[in-house]
Amino acid sequence: MKIEGFELRRVGLPLVSPFRTSFSTQTERDILLVKVVTDEAEGWGECVTLGDPLYSPEYTDGAADIMKRYFISAISGVRDAIGVGQALHPFKGHPMAKAALETAVLDAELRASGRSFGRELGSVKDRVPCGVSVGIMDSIPELLDAVGGYIDEGYVRIKLKIEPGWDIEPVRAVRERFGDDVQLQVDANTAYTLADARHLAKLDDFDLLLIEQPLEEEDIVGHADLAKMMKTPICLDESITSAQTAAAAIRLGATSVINIKPGRVGGYLEARRIHDLAVAAGVPVWCGGMLESGIGRAANIALASLPGFTLPGDVSSSSRFYETDITEPWVMEDGHLTVPTGPGLGVAPIPELLEAFTTSVEWVAV
Repeated sequence: MKIEGFELRRVGLPLVSPFRTSFSTQTERDILLVKVVTDEAEGWGECVTLGDPLYSPEYTDGAADIMKRYFISAISGVRDAIGVGQALHPFKGHPMAKAALETAVLDAELRASGRSFGRELGSVKDRVPCGVSVGIMDSIPELLDAVGGYIDEGYVRIKLKIEPGWDIEPVRAVRERFGDDVQLQVDANTAYTLADARHLAKLDDFDLLLIEQPLEEEDIVGHADLAKMMKTPICLDESITSAQTAAAAIRLGATSVINIKPGRVGGYLEARRIHDLAVAAGVPVWCGGMLESGIGRAANIALASLPGFTLPGDVSSSSRFYETDITEPWVMEDGHLTVPTGPGLGVAPIPELLEAFTTSVEWVAV
């Protein structure tokens, strides 16, 4: 397969409601889509960077720049997705930009051969359970209304974003209103320090599936210490950047659950390596989300169908975030989404919708 060039397309998708975490509030997603054109097929990838370097050091303008300035020329001679990772390995950092390019090439490669993303990664399921991430609200009644709506829609797991001042009481209110049968977990997005351990231990009363990334991403030892002070399982997200860091965190006792976000670890091939490592270590994994469009969502659903993904992930329906998606919408049935089986990602943007939401397009030949 010979790569002819890449189209870098910016798409602006408004959210159905503001999504607030401990580090930012989003009202629109400025998405960088990557389309690779080869002599055999075209392929799509989605860069999951945010507009500002608040969740990670990467940001969308920077991702577009590094692709144009260094990455695309570096992979001009590669023939497959494995070659993308090898060619980009010498460049430090920028995993989300690398992941978008690798995904696009892998999609093209699989479309050309008629193989699906799920089959390539090792899918063992035809559908995956859906969890939903609930942002920080202005009041507990507003939170309870939102959670109630998601439960009524059929979501099988609820994740609450937390931060200092919005943690114990919101969790208590959700448990009291909806009972112990609801699968419930919390996500701190690095908002706490080890000095908050006694306070965080109060969450043990609520039988949570896990607490996700309570401390700074670099503080692996702090997470290992915190794990000894809490009954609630510690799950690492931002700290897991590769199979190597996952192995270290498991060995140190810093995590007993792992959230795998393909963009954060450099792509779906590395995500599969982390999955395989975790399965060997007996550590459950689940698939995190970054408010992806239908393109990125398709790839995440395929990844979540691997055998080690035993916890519901953030693979919600399109309507959770977008009134209109750029692909055919992902619609949840009985709390699950169907794993795509068509060639490659199994989906593609609808041309009319893609054009309607496009804010810029740039072609980069190789």
